[in-house]
Amino acid sequence: MNVVYILWLRQLKRTFRSKSRVIGSLGQPLLFLFALGFGFGPIYAKANAGANYMDVIAPGVMAMGILFTAVFSGIEIIWDRQFGFLKETLVAPTSRMNIMIGRTLGGATIASIQGIIIFCFTFIAGFRPTSYMMLPVALLIVFLIAVLFTALGTAIASVLSDFQGFQLVMNFLVMPLFFLSGALFPLQNLPTVLAIIVRIDPLSYGVDGLRGALIPPAHLGLPLDLTVLGAITLLLLIIGSYLFSRIEA
Repeated sequence: MNVVYILWLRQLKRTFRSKSRVIGSLGQPLLFLFALGFGFGPIYAKANAGANYMDVIAPGVMAMGILFTAVFSGIEIIWDRQFGFLKETLVAPTSRMNIMIGRTLGGATIASIQGIIIFCFTFIAGFRPTSYMMLPVALLIVFLIAVLFTALGTAIASVLSDFQGFQLVMNFLVMPLFFLSGALFPLQNLPTVLAIIVRIDPLSYGVDGLRGALIPPAHLGLPLDLTVLGAITLLLLIIGSYLFSRIEA
């Protein structure tokens, strides 16, 4: 467990040493929050009897920030492989599962902090949770999303040898996961095909869970959201650990 803690701490120090990276990663989520939140707000209110669009987009933008940061944290393995840092880690006298868990927890912690920072910015945009008593549940969902997609990034990075496939991952996996999760639109009254796709997308359960915790009720149901997130997170940790164990030192 000491190795897990050391790798977790190393991941945190590595990220927060680069202040420009931390600040830069906030740019896109905040652009979506303020540009789309205020831009589409009046149209959404007119079409939905005065409903507040910020209640829809704020949890979605939180999930967006966590998704991108978590996946990028996992894909950092490619960078480490290119510059030889990964080899130093893999030859350490410890199991690769511990190495993978330590790196994953470090990336998930960073992504969770990112989500909390974005949550603070949503107050500036006018978002207000219905019940602050549900904040611990929201934090649990934030952490589950972060672990899930850091493990996914690790699994992807374990089978990629260089950055040539990175744009493929972004364009055909990460961006569809975000846009088809319901992060930018409510999950009610969707066309049948889109409703099916939304239920297949694991991020949908994170977005719906955050909405259910912050602005109840959840469309899919909070127990279902937590169950699905927990199950997929466990599955991806197992897959990521297996693929990471096959990396050659």
